[in-house]
Amino acid sequence: MAAVGGVVETLQANPAVVIGVVLGVAGVVLIRKFCDGGVCRSTARLDGKTVVITGANTGIGKETARDIAKRGARVILACRDLTKAEAAAAEIRQDTGNGNVVVEKLNLASLDSVREFAAKVNAGESRLDILINNAGIMTCPQWKTEDGFEMQFGTNHLGHFLLTNLLLDKLKKSAPSRVVNVSSSAHAGGHIHFDDINLEKSYGPIKAYCQSKLANVLFTKELDRKLKGTGMTTYSLHPGCIHTELQRNLDDAYDWLYFLLKPLFLVSLHLLGKTPQQGAQTTIHCAVSEGLETSSGLYFMDCAPKEPIPEAKDEEVAKKLWELSEKMVGLK
Repeated sequence: MAAVGGVVETLQANPAVVIGVVLGVAGVVLIRKFCDGGVCRSTARLDGKTVVITGANTGIGKETARDIAKRGARVILACRDLTKAEAAAAEIRQDTGNGNVVVEKLNLASLDSVREFAAKVNAGESRLDILINNAGIMTCPQWKTEDGFEMQFGTNHLGHFLLTNLLLDKLKKSAPSRVVNVSSSAHAGGHIHFDDINLEKSYGPIKAYCQSKLANVLFTKELDRKLKGTGMTTYSLHPGCIHTELQRNLDDAYDWLYFLLKPLFLVSLHLLGKTPQQGAQTTIHCAVSEGLETSSGLYFMDCAPKEPIPEAKDEEVAKKLWELSEKMVGLK
């Protein structure tokens, strides 16, 4: 009892320790909550089908490409860094025995690059069965895309929005086909700031990331509404908490507080987070599993439908975001 009393006195005298303990316990609980479970059980083959995966040179994109290649599909790795992409493609070809894994240049932070990539696919590919919008950037400083958009909204949402629309005719002709949008549970902290979409008045790295991930879910919902009767289906998802290159911009975006918490954050990810292979499971499930037609437009987590936040289901917000996105990327 004396020992317990001593601990209590120490904690009372050092509130920072209490805060650290609380944050540590809360972090473990949250990471476990969002990292457990979810395995794609489908054995579906994809022979004769073509799949485009953005950001497939690393992390869950690379593991998704590996799985899709094992199923026999022609896989197009759409990547900004061609050196890393060629290395990833060579590894996947070696690992799967599928020689039909190719690389194409795509920089989602450049609308011109998106148009060039889409034009090449439309002209050179006889079909497109699955589009997996996987690439993303997370919690970077207040950067701008080539076209002047806030970097996270521009890359994570607008780049994929334009890409999907430019490839829609090819996808429709290849129906039944699918569009899979990799979002995040971070959408729950998001809000679409229509009065300041580029967050020029009030920027925050997490605020921007959450807005972009909410945009992914809303885009999926409105795309599903527009695709009714076409034979196409679409899904958004949270892959889980995974230690990948997605966290590479954290050092640039945060101050001394982040550097104090970074070791705990990274250790927690390593010990409790998913591996890239585990993190790819929900993406793969949405891309290949049979019987998901009635779940089109839904948000998934751990290979099962999951309720997103109310704003993510708001049809008026989804329509308004679609119309704004059309104007921003020049579709109208």
